[in-house]
Amino acid sequence: MLETKQSLFSRLPVISQLKKSVGLQRGMLVTGLVMTIAFLLTAAFAPWLAPYGFSQRFDQTQAPPSATHLWGTTAGGYDVLSRTLWGAQTAFLVIVVAVVLSIFLGVILGLVSGYLGGWLDRVLVVVADAIYAFPTLLLAMVMSIAISQGRSSLWSGIFSAAISITVVFIPQYFRVIRAETIRLKAEPFVESAIVVGASSVRIMARHIYKNATRTLPLIFTLNASEAILTLAGLGFLGFGIEPSSAAEWGYDLNHAQSDATSGIWWTGLFPGLAIVLTVLGLTLLGESMNDLNDPRLRGRKRAGKKRARKDKELVDA
Repeated sequence: MLETKQSLFSRLPVISQLKKSVGLQRGMLVTGLVMTIAFLLTAAFAPWLAPYGFSQRFDQTQAPPSATHLWGTTAGGYDVLSRTLWGAQTAFLVIVVAVVLSIFLGVILGLVSGYLGGWLDRVLVVVADAIYAFPTLLLAMVMSIAISQGRSSLWSGIFSAAISITVVFIPQYFRVIRAETIRLKAEPFVESAIVVGASSVRIMARHIYKNATRTLPLIFTLNASEAILTLAGLGFLGFGIEPSSAAEWGYDLNHAQSDATSGIWWTGLFPGLAIVLTVLGLTLLGESMNDLNDPRLRGRKRAGKKRARKDKELVDA
């Protein structure tokens, strides 16, 4: 029983990649994992970590870092540290809503298109290719205006960004699942299910779904970073969330532009660093998992490691 639990644990997405990694690749994976965990913990415990509320204002505006305000205050009188910590929670909500919607719709469409084929498959492939012509940020701006007239509360801002990201990300999940479904459809276990009279819905749900969705964690981590950048872009261009509704890094960067020319660096530095570090952590994690999932790259690295060991043994001899 204990061995079974250990086996299941070792096959988890990040754990399995960590065991396969070596050298620099392991360093990148661990760094990305640590940065991503730090982001998740900050988002989860923001109400307890932040010294003040995200909408709490003070009479001291543009005050430099001090004992009272560790990262200073903004021109609007907001505490920079509190806004930065609360902003992680907003970013996390956008990632969850956007990527979950993308995976849900992309997986269903990919399964149906790949398994049934025919005219439905051709139509869905053409639509998926056409969606790539829409820039993510431009579509997000249009959705923000349509949903909230460009001035967003917490949930309308989250959904305007999430829906636009969902529309752009669906083709990515659709293509991956469709390709895997077409490959799995020709496997003997699927043909056996057809012979015994299993319905198409049962075959897709029980036989194909589990095997076709193994690469989704890799795509999830890469798309999560793009979701954060899209939300920050909306806020920076003035289509973000109102500061009285939620903290958002892009909005804070927008209002820090004039401060930078006056030598007030703290209002824009910390929100900008939060975006950079979060996106960097998610990207390192996703890229490392993607490389380790490729047997050719993994084999090449192991072969190089064995060759180096043999060379060392020859030198010692």
